[in-house]
Amino acid sequence: MSATSNPLAVAAPAPPRPQRSINANINNFSAGLTRIDPRPYAIVCMHIGPSVEVTCDRGGKLRHGREVAGDLDIVPAHTPAAWETKQSGTTLVMQVPDELLRSVAVELDMDPSNIEIADRFQLRDPFIEHIGWAIKADLDSGGAGGRLFRESLGTALAARLLQRHNRRSLPMRDPKGGLSAWKLKLVISHIEDNLESELSLAEIAKVAGVSVSHLKTLFRRSTGTPVHQYILRRRVERAKLLLQDPSLSIAQIAFATGFAHQSHLARHMRKILGITPAAARRDLAHPHVPEQAANI
Repeated sequence: MSATSNPLAVAAPAPPRPQRSINANINNFSAGLTRIDPRPYAIVCMHIGPSVEVTCDRGGKLRHGREVAGDLDIVPAHTPAAWETKQSGTTLVMQVPDELLRSVAVELDMDPSNIEIADRFQLRDPFIEHIGWAIKADLDSGGAGGRLFRESLGTALAARLLQRHNRRSLPMRDPKGGLSAWKLKLVISHIEDNLESELSLAEIAKVAGVSVSHLKTLFRRSTGTPVHQYILRRRVERAKLLLQDPSLSIAQIAFATGFAHQSHLARHMRKILGITPAAARRDLAHPHVPEQAANI
């Protein structure tokens, strides 16, 4: 009897779907030494707290500087790293799997077997910074953005790393028509160190050595955000960090971050983070760890 094919034969399973998201967590560190052993994936750290003085030892290369909000450190895979800080602080840590980098490299017509992410220290990259703040907002909301949102952020981050922070990519340049890197750092350091005071455009322009009208244009070109909105977001983010301290009342936190009163803080926190200070404090007391968060 001749053999016949079985029309009900089970089809071969589809190949596994490549990982498109990244793992991320918010790390509150104390003054002193923090070490990271070599990992099989690249790490992107974005400073999100008050500015700190830091000495970094990465792969035997020693560097020193002042970390301000939005500063980025990129640690290539298989690279040991250590940071020694004089103050406590907060950083967003993003792990970028090799599988994600390889799959995005194919889409960019790059050789996925020849990926070398560059070592970066205190880098300013507005594109990655915007991705970082979006990831932080998703973490704060308990992953409300959903899987598709997280995967889109992971893909965008991987593409940026491959295009601008690959060892073979062109060096980063200051944004055309924006503040130079060192002037931008001066301005952001001044903002970070004076969030509790009544910051004025004239005062910040003086730090940058430009007129008020030029400051508004140059700052927006460098960061993608108007000065006023940037300061408001930093005040709100700082207030959210202080809400972790139960000894401080919300009114005290409002004054400590430059808001006129508690309702002023509440209005802007609701607008920027979508949550009130009281609700944020409750969430911080009983945190929900979203699916994509993982300690490194």
